Amino acid sequence: QVQLVESGGGLVQAGGSLRLSCVASGRSLSSYAMGWFRQAPGKERVFVAGITSGGYTYYADSVKGRFTISRDIARNTVYLQMLRLKPEDTAVYYCAAITYYRGGLSDPKSYDYWGQGTQVTVSS
Repeated sequence: QVQLVESGGGLVQAGGSLRLSCVASGRSLSSYAMGWFRQAPGKERVFVAGITSGGYTYYADSVKGRFTISRDIARNTVYLQMLRLKPEDTAVYYCAAITYYRGGLSDPKSYDYWGQGTQVTVSS
């Protein structure tokens, strides 16, 4: 069993930055693929960024060049650094883990564990 807890969300002006953290407990993240998703009100949950156990990273086109996913194995933590934030980035951000990665990093159905989410609000 893995528990994921996100933090770091908040209210920021357009152009600002935030860093989200996702701390895992119960198991080491070193062998998991991890992802960040977001869900805006009335919309589906969508992929933002992912990192495989081998350290390969993938991004949604909408955040490429602005967001960076990384992990600290020693701290069992995954981060999402968000720069040049836009109002359309406003959403609840979720961290998720895949225990046996076989592809589908951008598909929410691939993930076995989810955090509770953290709200990010970008004002114009």
